[in-house]
Amino acid sequence: MWRSWKKVIMWMVVGFLIVTSIGTSMAQEKTYTLRVSMVITKGDNIYEGYEKFKEGIEVRTQGKIKVELYPGGVLGRDEEMLEQAVMGGDVCVNTDAGRLGVWVKEIGILLCPYLTDSIDDWMKLLKSDLAKEWYDKVRKEKGLVVLAFNWYAGARHFLTKKPISKPEDLQGLKIRTPGAPVWQETIRALGATPVALPWTEVYMALQQGVIDGAEAQHPATYGSKLYEVAKYITRTGHIQLWNSPVVGDKWLKKLPSDYQNILLEEADKAGDYATNLLLKMLTELEEKMKKEGAIINDVDITPFKKRAEAVYEKLGYQEVLKKVQELLSKK
Repeated sequence: MWRSWKKVIMWMVVGFLIVTSIGTSMAQEKTYTLRVSMVITKGDNIYEGYEKFKEGIEVRTQGKIKVELYPGGVLGRDEEMLEQAVMGGDVCVNTDAGRLGVWVKEIGILLCPYLTDSIDDWMKLLKSDLAKEWYDKVRKEKGLVVLAFNWYAGARHFLTKKPISKPEDLQGLKIRTPGAPVWQETIRALGATPVALPWTEVYMALQQGVIDGAEAQHPATYGSKLYEVAKYITRTGHIQLWNSPVVGDKWLKKLPSDYQNILLEEADKAGDYATNLLLKMLTELEEKMKKEGAIINDVDITPFKKRAEAVYEKLGYQEVLKKVQELLSKK
């Protein structure tokens, strides 16, 4: 009797393995499409990073995942695309901690002013267990998966129609910035009035006098030619902008596990590539903008930093800041 049952169990195991093998094979034969949405333009270091991301994924999956790049905000506003991702859409959104911080507060500190100026410190923080806790929380509470957060977009500087040398010069100026609280409060703390506008509308708003200025990193400023309508670029570096490719958890779970790992690995590789590319091209970008009429000035950022301290208290980031400072102080 036992021998008969033994044979039955053996054949059940064999059958299970065959079905599992067939299922895995069928899943890997299936093809997928991932549409990458970004507001930045071609030529930006972040865009070039996504070209590497696309290449790496398509090669390693033998074309089973097709990656399509959509720069210039043609698919829609970031907030709309993030909602599509949450619902399970086949979209990857290039986003930042300001937008994610609306849902998971802790991660918003990555956009707080003057958190650290060292690229090495930033890399240490963004790839730390502390940051991974925040990413996991975004996934659990919002259904969005941070593939990697090491995509350096650059330091944010003010672009205005008049020279700026101190925070008081920003008084009364309407400065475009994204609508996320950390961004709004930073601009307010530095002395200006924040105005939330989609990035694709900034050039026209400056041209028509709807706003008096904006703040952006060099690649975005150059790509959108904002210096044509706001020629004074003041290098305050008040925010260090790091981007992240984000996909929906529902969509990611449809992929075979090895494909999921490929996405994570290629996002990290491409982020390092985009960061190194930017660090090499910053001086060249400044020279190009100067030749086309931009006036780029350095200022004493000490009074800007002093004013920016209020942001951490205003948004309740004191305890998170202590954890970040403790992490960065460790050798």
